[in-house]
Amino acid sequence: MDDPSDQPKHTIRATKSAGRKMRSLLLDAASGLFKERGLSGTSINDIAAAADAFPSQITYYFRTKEALFVETACRDVLYLARAAEEAALKANTPQEYVRALAETVTANDTVAFFTDALALARRRPNLAPLVERTMERLHGEGKRAFAAQVERHGWQPLRAPEETSQRFWAVAIGVVNEGLAMGRSPDEMCTALLRAIGDQAMESTVAGGAGRLRVVGAQAVTNSTDKERRS
Repeated sequence: MDDPSDQPKHTIRATKSAGRKMRSLLLDAASGLFKERGLSGTSINDIAAAADAFPSQITYYFRTKEALFVETACRDVLYLARAAEEAALKANTPQEYVRALAETVTANDTVAFFTDALALARRRPNLAPLVERTMERLHGEGKRAFAAQVERHGWQPLRAPEETSQRFWAVAIGVVNEGLAMGRSPDEMCTALLRAIGDQAMESTVAGGAGRLRVVGAQAVTNSTDKERRS
């Protein structure tokens, strides 16, 4: 077999490009089938046929069906996060921002698919690093997106963008899975998510004997003492 280093650079680039394209096709095909039929109801042959590929190509690129399942779910949830961030770009208030995220995240079954991958990775430790990297990207990109909006609009968040992003996804995963298990509609899950986020977004503090309630991103919610100072 020829040493790959002896091949022309354009040949190596073409081979890598073809490999990336095939992986993408397999992931696309797997996404639809896994969401429709689940892991046990989908075979490697099914995925290969849907991608117009050979079963051996799946094992070459992903080794096992379980690894393909987890990678597909991880990719899909990152795509969902990007779509949610894009939907929230037009928001002028923190409330609009959170609503855009919630509506996007609850609109389909991607979060539930990702949760199935989390459960599978718990049983297959070799798949855990992919999930860990995905969670890091999910939180990191959420932090970046929210921080950009805070700076752009001059919002005054109660918590740091990183904590805000982590809380949102933790609550979203729980609300969506509970909602699907109970047969709730996307609108109902969105309402539940907004309610849960709202509860976590508020903190009551006591200063000088008077209570003050601050809301994440609110312009200013002051107590009567503050109002008296201005009068």
